[in-house]
Amino acid sequence: MTSFDTTRRRLLKGLGAACASVCAPALAAGFDVRAFGARGDGTTLDTDAINAAIAAASAAGGGTVHFPAGRYLSFSIRLQSRVALYLDPGSVIVAADPADGQGRYDPAEPNPHDAYQDFGHSHWHNSLIRGENLEDVAILGPGRIWGRGLTRSGPGANRPLKAGDMPSSLGGKDPMGERTRAGTTFGAEMDGKGNKAIALKNCRNVLLRDFSMLKCGHFAVLATGVDNLTIANVTVDTERDGFDIDCCRNVRISDCAVNTPNDDAICLKSSYALGRARFTEQVTITGCQVSGFNLGTLLDGTFQKTQIKAPDEEGVCGRIKLGTESNGGFRNIAIANCVFEHCRGLAIESVDGAIIEDITVDNLAMRDLTTAPLFIRLGRRMRAPAGTPVGAIRRVNISNVVVSQANAPYASIVAGLPEAPVEDVRLSNITIMHGGGGTAADARRVPPEQADHYPEPSMFGVTPAYGLYVRHARNVELHHVDLRTAAPDARPPVVLDDVAGARFDHVQLGRAAGVPAVRRVRPASAPRGA
Repeated sequence: MTSFDTTRRRLLKGLGAACASVCAPALAAGFDVRAFGARGDGTTLDTDAINAAIAAASAAGGGTVHFPAGRYLSFSIRLQSRVALYLDPGSVIVAADPADGQGRYDPAEPNPHDAYQDFGHSHWHNSLIRGENLEDVAILGPGRIWGRGLTRSGPGANRPLKAGDMPSSLGGKDPMGERTRAGTTFGAEMDGKGNKAIALKNCRNVLLRDFSMLKCGHFAVLATGVDNLTIANVTVDTERDGFDIDCCRNVRISDCAVNTPNDDAICLKSSYALGRARFTEQVTITGCQVSGFNLGTLLDGTFQKTQIKAPDEEGVCGRIKLGTESNGGFRNIAIANCVFEHCRGLAIESVDGAIIEDITVDNLAMRDLTTAPLFIRLGRRMRAPAGTPVGAIRRVNISNVVVSQANAPYASIVAGLPEAPVEDVRLSNITIMHGGGGTAADARRVPPEQADHYPEPSMFGVTPAYGLYVRHARNVELHHVDLRTAAPDARPPVVLDDVAGARFDHVQLGRAAGVPAVRRVRPASAPRGA
């Protein structure tokens, strides 16, 4: 045996002894939840035992709370700083149902700013697992979190929304049926209920890794004002939103699969829930898959597609989105190497005063889309404090995107306002195969402005272009872009309306005979608002 091997063995032996001496107090403290009385039988309520284990770990200066294989029925679990939850293989934390009469979730805390975002975004305590003003927190796998007893939203979420349900002063139409109204009674109606699996507010250094999540209510993960957040190798199959990253900085989301047929999969927001406008910035989303398969069929591996519509009566959702809540803004965001399947496309939206800038998107594979492949929208819904100005979208690069089965009647859309155009958008190395079928009447349409509407591609109706519709924009470039249709389409591939500085090179635009490749509806020199 070499001297190196001998030294290595002595070092490992010393480390093992050191680890034993350090770990012994933790084991003696009983950070295994069963040592604190948890049964893990799926019937006995384990809330007190779990929270006692977390408190003991915190009192010891930090540690890991272990969940051996079993089903741990619980109401609100309160995280503490320097404590990790570790879900062993076969372990499941199960959200209890208040209707069973064993208890209730922590009540939603007051928030004087909840008029500017959904009830769910405005409160954190009414959750299965929650933490506020913490640091060095982790939830690790490979177990599961099952939000069995969580409600998917506030009142009315299971009905299609009707025009006029949402006051125009707070945003107008609300297609998901869960927008907060002034003077709302949502708090009373939610009393004792939980609607989030994991909710974090004003935390630092958070790691979520390797576990799975099923049917998690309104949110699988809501992180608001959380800096240094890592979400890695987490699989989510849920009724509403997957990850909502709100007013956060230095966020890394990687190698996750998120299935959300009824709402957004990975959604960056910059709401007013903290009582101030705060950027979501320095974010990377890499190697993720988003989808709108039937609920539960991602985790069971059957990937079923019989669900056609989301609760807003449009195609299943399951996308990556920036917005809709957008008071603070988004900057320095990178999205790369992601797959979209049976869902809506990528959406970048500022409608509440947000500045969106320095966004890069690279290497997306999309198939079986239920709406526009790419949607960039600057609007003025202005669900924000009085006096908030219209925002801006600028410096967005989207490259290396391939799309097949884009079957919706909407082109990719870049749409600003007459007084606030979208600026500096570059589309390069993009191939999109649309379904086709557009008519000459569709080609003549002039979509309504809908400046104050909730942003979805459908707000414009059938677009007059099948491939790309750009309105109120400056400096839009297309490089090595290939647009085509599977069936004949009487619409031109590209329509430009009030666009200055449009540049094209190495562009292939499939079109029917007699149809122009690019049609300008209104010259860029036209007066603003003309």
